[in-house]
Amino acid sequence: MISHLSVFSRHRAARANGIIFAASGLLLGSWAALIPFIKTKFNLDEAQLGLLLLSLPAGVMLTNLLSVPIINRFGPVKTTLVALLLTGLFFILPFGMPNVWLSAFFLFLVGAAFACTNVAMNTCASQLEQHSGLRIMSTCHGLWSAGMTIGSIMAGLLTAWGVAPPVYFGLLAIVELTVVVLLRHPLSEVPEDEPEPKTATEKPAGFMLPNQALWVLIIISSCVNLTEGAMADWSAVYMREVVIAPEVMVGWGFAIYAFFMAGGRFLGDALLAKYRSGTVLRTGGFIAASGLMLAVLIPGTVTALIGFAMAGAGVSLGSPILYAAAAKVPGMAKGAGLATMNTFAMVSFLGGPAVIGFLAKIFSLSIAFALVAFFALVWAWQTGRMR
Repeated sequence: MISHLSVFSRHRAARANGIIFAASGLLLGSWAALIPFIKTKFNLDEAQLGLLLLSLPAGVMLTNLLSVPIINRFGPVKTTLVALLLTGLFFILPFGMPNVWLSAFFLFLVGAAFACTNVAMNTCASQLEQHSGLRIMSTCHGLWSAGMTIGSIMAGLLTAWGVAPPVYFGLLAIVELTVVVLLRHPLSEVPEDEPEPKTATEKPAGFMLPNQALWVLIIISSCVNLTEGAMADWSAVYMREVVIAPEVMVGWGFAIYAFFMAGGRFLGDALLAKYRSGTVLRTGGFIAASGLMLAVLIPGTVTALIGFAMAGAGVSLGSPILYAAAAKVPGMAKGAGLATMNTFAMVSFLGGPAVIGFLAKIFSLSIAFALVAFFALVWAWQTGRMR
């Protein structure tokens, strides 16, 4: 069940790519745990916070459409390293700004850098799989989740002990710089595809209008990523304002969610070799919905942590399965299915939480989380249409 992890750890380029995933997750996990700081600093209500959170997906949306030509121009390895470093640097700025508008601007830049990092590091993983015969995508996503877990715990503990968020992210930027310097050579071993000559009828491998098969994947992916985004942006707020957990445990809701998501992804390559991907995906939807409803109906510290753990296990293999399926959609140009689905996925992951903010303002955060549970059931239902 875990033999594939030993193979992964011995492969230099795969190991380097996995550490890049973990370093990216470290940043996003830290941001998720410190969102309540932004809310408190600028005295925002749920709707205003949701509007501010739209800045990051706006940067993602714009740059995601440009990421393919950027990667084609500079290569996935250079793009990954530079974009990761820029993400770390830009994350320092929103916390130190004197007003919410400047914070929104720098969150936009964070989203732009994050989009390039995301597409480029997944491209590196995909090319390693194609050229080496290894199955590493789920393991890489597991390391990303592990990085999110560590980041959320570190951010919660250090800020509870008096470290200011700008200082914390300054330290993280030094960590990211160290990772980039140390992994530059091993990551350069990732094989890069030679550009193929274009024919008159060839379609660009960028965003394309989806066909029917891809629309099914987009619907499922949007529901999966909405769940992931809700947990990333609102779990700490939920623990503080609904559960009323002790301050030191505010970030633990996201941490335990990310821990179980990482565990599922580390086992994913072995599980998907034994069970049909559709069965795994459908089961995950039911588990995630059940966990979220447990946290909504019995909002205690222990029950919320159990519910968030179930949500993490449920969503764990959604992205690896859907990324693989999107790359094989018939009737689409090479790479177009993946690039198109990823655009919708990132909008749901980063933009969906903004909608949750407005729903929380109109109704309550508990009702907004119940709606996320409903969309987890939608993804389980739509899995039956996936081929």
